[in-house]
Amino acid sequence: MPQPDQLPPGTAWAEPLVREVFPEAEVIELLPRTGGRLSTVYELRCADPAHSVILKVYAPEWAWKQAKEVHVYRILAGLDTLPVPRVLHHTPDGAPDGRAVTILGLLDGRPLSEASKDLDAEQIPPFYREMGAALATIHQVGQEAYGYLTNRILDPRPDNGTYMRHQFAKKLAEFKALGGDDRLHDAVARRIERDGALFDNCRAAVLCHNDLHEGNVLVTTGDATRVTGIIDVENAIAADPLIDLAKTDYYALGRGEPERRALLAGYGPLPADAPERLDLYRLYHALELWDWFRSIGTEGPLDAIAADITRLAGHRSDTPS
Repeated sequence: MPQPDQLPPGTAWAEPLVREVFPEAEVIELLPRTGGRLSTVYELRCADPAHSVILKVYAPEWAWKQAKEVHVYRILAGLDTLPVPRVLHHTPDGAPDGRAVTILGLLDGRPLSEASKDLDAEQIPPFYREMGAALATIHQVGQEAYGYLTNRILDPRPDNGTYMRHQFAKKLAEFKALGGDDRLHDAVARRIERDGALFDNCRAAVLCHNDLHEGNVLVTTGDATRVTGIIDVENAIAADPLIDLAKTDYYALGRGEPERRALLAGYGPLPADAPERLDLYRLYHALELWDWFRSIGTEGPLDAIAADITRLAGHRSDTPS
C-alpha cells in the first residue's frame, strides 16, 4: 500500500488540484496536518492566502469514505451556526498514485489537542461548553433509521434497542477474537442483559459526529478564544444523540469534572435517564476502543481501557452516576 510520505515531494502535483477550484492559484507550500491511518491531511498554502485549502488524501482501502465525508459535510454546512469546512472539490483518483482526494476550505485555528498544551486548566472547560453546543446543533438533523452512515444508512435498524444490542454483540465478538479476558467479556454481556432496556428509551435517531474529541475541534486562543471548526466526520452514524455525547466525554482523556460539566451545560437539557444511558454508551466506547487498539497492535493503553470496562460493566443502573 502506498504510504503518505511516498507522494512526490514539492507542490507540483497538488497545484492542478487546487486550480480545479481556483484557476489562478499558485501553491507555494505543502504542510502535513493532523492525519490518521485512514487518510493524510495537508494544508496547501497559496501565494494568495484566500486560495489556501485543506487537501485530504485517502488510503486506497478507505477511498469509499470520501463519498461519506462529502455527504455529511454538505449536510452540516446547512446548519448555519456550525463551523465546518466547505467541500470545494473531490475526485476519486486525484493523487499521483491514483488515490482519492478531497479539497476542503481552510478554517482558522488549530486542534484543541495541540492548543491546550499552551493553556491553563481553567481555560479548557469553555471549549467543552462550545463542543456540547456543537453536538446539540448536529443532533438537530434527524435520521430515518439507526446504523452506520455513508451517503446512506447501511444495514438500517428500526429502533435503538435492536441497533445497540447488535453493536455490543459485534464488539464483544471482536473482543473475544482478539484475546480479551473471558470474565470481562461476560461482565459486559451481563450488564447489557440487565440494563439494555434503557436503549429502547431513545425514540428517534439523529446524525451523530461520533468522534468529537479534542483532535477534531479547531480553536483560536488569545483575545478571540473560541471554537472555529468541527472536522473529521469519517465515523458519523445515525443513532441516539447520547451515544455521541458519551463518546466526547469518554474521549476527554485526562480531563475531569469541570470539562464534563461544561460539555453537558453546553449541550442543554437531557432526558431523565441520561446518567444511566450515558454510562452504557461509555461502556460501548471503551469496548470499541480496546478492540481498535488491540487490532492495530497498540498495547500501551489496553490495561487502562480494560480497567474502564471493568468499572463500567459493574455499574448498576440504579446507582447514582
